[in-house]
Amino acid sequence: MTASLTLACLWAVVATVIAMLPNRIHWPAAYVLIALGIPLVGWVTYQNGPVIGMIVLAGGVSVLRWPVIFLFRWLKARTRPEEPAE
Repeated sequence: MTASLTLACLWAVVATVIAMLPNRIHWPAAYVLIALGIPLVGWVTYQNGPVIGMIVLAGGVSVLRWPVIFLFRWLKARTRPEEPAE
C-alpha cells in the first residue's frame, strides 16, 4: 500500500473518531478535515490513478456529507436568477 493510501485510511479513522465527539467540535474539525483531505485526494490520484482517487473522493464526501450539501445549496442559490419584485 502506498504512503498516500495509508494517510487516506488514517484520515478516515480520524474522521470517524471526530464524529464520535460532541457536536460543538464537528464544524471546526470538518474545516480541518477538508483542508487536509483535498491535497490528500490529489496525492492519492497522482500515485494510484484516477479510479482509486475517485473512490477516495467518494469516501471523503460520504464522511463530510453535510458540508457538501451546504455547498450545493449555496451554489444553487447563487446561480438561481432573482425573481422580480411585485
